[in-house]
Amino acid sequence: MKLALFGQYIDVSSLTYVKAFFELLDKRKVDYCIYSQYSDQIQALWPEFDVPRQYQSREELMEEKADYVITLGGDGTILSCVAFLGSAEIPIMGINLGRLGFLASTEMRFTEEALRVLRDQTYQVSHRSLIQVDMDLDLFGDQSFALNDFTLHKRDTSSMVIIKASVDGEYLNTYWADGLIIATPTGSTGYSLSCGGPILFPRSGNFVLTPIAPHNLNVRPIVIPDSSEILLEIEGRSGQFLATLDSRSKTIGEQHKIRVFKSEIKAQLIQLPETTFSETLQQKMGWGSDIRNF
Repeated sequence: MKLALFGQYIDVSSLTYVKAFFELLDKRKVDYCIYSQYSDQIQALWPEFDVPRQYQSREELMEEKADYVITLGGDGTILSCVAFLGSAEIPIMGINLGRLGFLASTEMRFTEEALRVLRDQTYQVSHRSLIQVDMDLDLFGDQSFALNDFTLHKRDTSSMVIIKASVDGEYLNTYWADGLIIATPTGSTGYSLSCGGPILFPRSGNFVLTPIAPHNLNVRPIVIPDSSEILLEIEGRSGQFLATLDSRSKTIGEQHKIRVFKSEIKAQLIQLPETTFSETLQQKMGWGSDIRNF
């Protein structure tokens, strides 16, 4: 078994766990490499860290021929890892060092079990669809896809924006709002949920269009098949807007038409055996618990 480790940030509060994690890898004699930027941060806090093999790019990671990628962090780390991997659909297991952890669902206390199920190949894989964006402006290069969502929203102004949306060539609606989110089922528990959107099960095969603070109160989130192609046009007083794919944001003007559709790339997220989406919802959102009893 060969692992690739990926992380974005490390702070003093998680250093104790990270040390224990590397000690466990060495004890189990696991063959692994590590993302160079993350390794540099670890060494800055832990000068005695015995730096393993490093990779800096997707191409170098592919040369390592890793069986799995383990991310150390929260959901944002997994989103960054998916963007980093691109078409290299290596299965990802997220060790949650953050807070909520919908995607990085393996808690720190289950690290030994996580290594065991990877070794024995007794894990479950959740295949997650991605969203793709295409326009006449090359904003995101070879990372024009996202696991969670694509958003359009206002920039540098308090004025709302106007977004015209068509689905499969048929006019749907014009949104007067702070912006619009187009989320995958995975992203339905993220920004879209905080704006009143519904929760979708990962295999539901849908997108959800969720307006951000819409001016018209009769405008509500809508669920459409992920086989649909969405065309967006945006305008507003400032003429400059933010387009965001997960955590990557770029500025665009109103002269562009944006095509949004399901990507051919999928993300493979590894879960511990017998872990279900329903259980994750119950644990992360406190469903089924009556707080009046505590």
